[in-house]
Amino acid sequence: MQFKLEEAIEVLSTTPATLTALLQGKSEVWLSARKTPEAFNASDVLGHLMHAELTDWMPRVQLILEYGDARPFQPFDRFAFRGLIEGKPLNQLLQEFAELRRTSLANLAGLSLGDTGLALTGVHPEFGPVTLSNLLATWVVHDLTHIAQVVKTLAYEYRDAVGPWRAYTTILD
Repeated sequence: MQFKLEEAIEVLSTTPATLTALLQGKSEVWLSARKTPEAFNASDVLGHLMHAELTDWMPRVQLILEYGDARPFQPFDRFAFRGLIEGKPLNQLLQEFAELRRTSLANLAGLSLGDTGLALTGVHPEFGPVTLSNLLATWVVHDLTHIAQVVKTLAYEYRDAVGPWRAYTTILD
């Protein structure tokens, strides 16, 4: 599938509602679940996504539009979210993430990017040259990766409880 901005926005705009549907009303047992001690739990995922809204996606879009490949992206700290979420209940995190995403998408829409804009390049600190469409496609896949991570983490909590059906529950593999 070729990247199309309007199709990307279909996913990006529904991520907050998807996470709300998955997590709202869940007990702390579900929300604190981790597949491994160092893995993200649901609150960590929200914090990570919020931090990316603030420091990664749209700031990098702006960097590409303003400087092209003359100024590389700042490295993204995957764990810098911790202070952002500390002491906040899940419902507050869900609301804050939804507002951050609305702002990001409004800003993105205001850019009126066409094919020429999407072909502009920036410089990733690890990968080198990337296009604006690469960045935006990665934003979509990043969202879907973390939605899948939340779902897999929740499912993993019942990995032993399913008994012999584990053979048919491939999400637990």
